[in-house]
Formats: sequence, C-alpha cells, structure tokens
Amino acid sequence: MDDVAVFMAVYHGGGFRTAAKTLGLAPSTVSEKISALERSLGVPLFIRTTRSVTPTDAGRMMADRMAPLLGEMRTILNDVASAQRDVRGLLKLNVTGAVMVDILPPLLTQFLARHPLLKVEIMVDDRLVEATAEGCDAGIRYGEHLAQDCIAVPIGPRKQRLALAAAPVYLAARGQPTHPDGLAEHDCLRLRYSSGALIPWAFSCNGETVNVSTTGRLTMGVNGAAAAIELAKQGMGIIATFENWLQPAFTSGELAPVLASWWSEFEGPWLYFPSRFMSTPLRAFVDFLREVQGNDAPDLPARESP
Repeated sequence: MDDVAVFMAVYHGGGFRTAAKTLGLAPSTVSEKISALERSLGVPLFIRTTRSVTPTDAGRMMADRMAPLLGEMRTILNDVASAQRDVRGLLKLNVTGAVMVDILPPLLTQFLARHPLLKVEIMVDDRLVEATAEGCDAGIRYGEHLAQDCIAVPIGPRKQRLALAAAPVYLAARGQPTHPDGLAEHDCLRLRYSSGALIPWAFSCNGETVNVSTTGRLTMGVNGAAAAIELAKQGMGIIATFENWLQPAFTSGELAPVLASWWSEFEGPWLYFPSRFMSTPLRAFVDFLREVQGNDAPDLPARESP
C-alpha cells in the first residue's frame, strides 16, 4: 500500500521530484518504489523521459480505480480515530474560491468551535476537478458544475446574483449605461477563472437575455477579485461579481449599482460528495450544516444537476 500511495503521488504530481517533495522522500526512493511496483504488476505505469513522466494507459486506469479505494481507506482510519465520544480526525475539502470570501469562513469558525479535536484542511481550487480524486472528503461547487449522481447538501445562500457596480466618480464622468449593450463603451473590470475562461457577463430583464463580450481594459484572475473591487472603488471602471461581495461597498457608498434590473440570479453553492459512505468528520459537518441552515433532506438524496 505504501507503493500505491507513492504511485498516486507521482500521478497527481506529474513527476518524481514533485511526489518526493510531497511525501518527504528522496526522488531516488520514489523512483525505486515505482519500479518495484511495475515489476510486481508486470506492466509499465509511467513513460519516463528526461523532461517528463507520463502515465501509461495502465497507469491511468490504476489511478482512476485506486483513488476512491484510498479515499475509503482514509475514511475508515478517520472513523477509527473518531470512535470516541468526541469527533476527531481530518476533514479535507476542495472548494471554489468564491465561498472563501464570506460564506465558508464563518461556518468553519462555528464548526471547529463545536469539535475542538477535529482538524480541517481546505484546498481552494477553481478548476473543475473531482474532489475525491484530489484526496478530499468532499467539495463545494455551484450547481451547474455538479455531477449528476453526486450527493449534495446546500451551503450558504440559496440564491445569489451577478451584480454590476462602479464608483460614483466614474459614473459622474462616464454616465450610467441604460442597457447591457452599452457596457462595450465603458471601461470594464473582468475576472477570469483559473481555467483561463472569462467569467461570463450574462444579464436578463423582462425575458431578454444579453451576453456581453467586451474583454475590458483590465482583466484579473478570480483570486484577485478583492483587488478588482478596490480598483472599481477608485473609479477604474465597471465590475461584475457576486452581489454579496459588493454589498459592503454599496452600503458605504463607495460603489453604486449599475443596471440593477438586469442582474442575473443563480443557484447558491453545494457541499457534494460521490457516495453515501461518509467519514465521521464529514458526517459531523453535514449534520452541522443541516442544523444551522435548516437543511432537512432526510437521507441526503442524490441531487440531479440542472
């Protein structure tokens, strides 16, 4: 099993050196373990060159099938560690950065206060990865990115909106647009996903939907959303992002709403996991969410994605 764990580290890390750093081993030790595993199986798991380490078809098949098994083993070990009265062990979550601003942190504060022997590890990742394949117990994503057969529990507000905003000084100088088509004539602050795709600007009103394709004068990665909001406050242009992120600036008057009747509404985030076999820490977190947010799904039914 040690060799399999090393194999998975090489597979996910894309090379021996990265795996060695993750595992705290020498690269030569990692290479020897992979070679021993390949000899015992009688098939090559990686194609090695001086520049890269690429999994073979057999290696990819093994990784795909081993990931859930290793996850279940870790769950069993966590359950053993949590067998006493107090919940203990590790809860590992893979989450989109959008929930780390004002949704997940206050929930974690309450949850950890309730379970002082529990540890939580958060992987913030805006790529559309499978949480358990990354070694996590569960993930947090928005509804449109959930697999059809996953089990999902709502977390945070059930409805959110994509809001447009700009500083009063900017609007005084450039004017307030009256239709989304007019945004092309304005300085726009755009945000880009980690995948490289721009966050869509899609707005609707009275049955009319408009997709704005302007690239904007300034584009930032979604992880820089807080900085982009600050630039909008300084009059750099119009920004579109979560309404709840902008609300403090609306309250203070640093930003003013733009085209408010066109703001599009979408479903809030979900905690998701692929099976009904949950570790004790994950079960405790699900029970906590249902308690504080009134989630009353009786048996955590699988939720179909839209």
